[in-house]
Amino acid sequence: MSEKIQKILANAGIGSRRQIEGWIQEGRITVNGRVATIGDRMTYHDSVCVDGREIRLVKSKNQKTRVLIYHKPEGEMCTRHDPENRPTIFDSLPIIRNSRWICVGRLDFNTSGLLLITNDGELANQLMHPRSAIEREYAVRIRGEVNEEALERLAKGVPLEDGVARFHHIVDAGGSGSNHWYHVTVKEGRNRLVRRLWEALGFTVSRLIRIRFGNVYLPSGLRRGRHVELTDDEVSELENFLKQVNREMN
Repeated sequence: MSEKIQKILANAGIGSRRQIEGWIQEGRITVNGRVATIGDRMTYHDSVCVDGREIRLVKSKNQKTRVLIYHKPEGEMCTRHDPENRPTIFDSLPIIRNSRWICVGRLDFNTSGLLLITNDGELANQLMHPRSAIEREYAVRIRGEVNEEALERLAKGVPLEDGVARFHHIVDAGGSGSNHWYHVTVKEGRNRLVRRLWEALGFTVSRLIRIRFGNVYLPSGLRRGRHVELTDDEVSELENFLKQVNREMN
């Protein structure tokens, strides 16, 4: 039975459905020698290539779901290949057989902290889908004095070029001099959202670290550039967390 291309490739651990839809729109995917378009369907017996490289299709149900916590340092990209040859997070990940690591969301070049990496395209899709509205928590260091009026505006909503956004939680985390730390929480994965919210009010972000994604926290002892793999029980906890999120949405 045929299925949509993005579903089959996600099940094979090639990427999330949203990522694969983007690749289709960019003309990077061919099926049986023809450039794919959105809405096309295929089977596991078809020949599919991404950027000219043939993909071996293996259903994820035949593979163990693996999830890594990676502590991304500043100065690394979240893409597989950078045109400027800057280091990428994939340079530091372990080799995986008959599948591919999928990065759950991104952190920009100058942002460090927690990244979830998995071989399960469906899991990645659930974690990143806007409908899930999963919390992302950041530690952010701000230059200058932040008054109560600014904090209220950040909590109520600030107009940005792609729509109004806000912090769902803001906690004063201390500091001294011209630098002060806050812990802020957002429920969207918009590009550079935390930086843009502060910058919209005239503040400079001097450090930005993601410390939590959903129910997964950045381990305090995990050094930058290193990873740790979730245990089977921890993967089950993450899957149960997603089930609870889905129940609350319905």
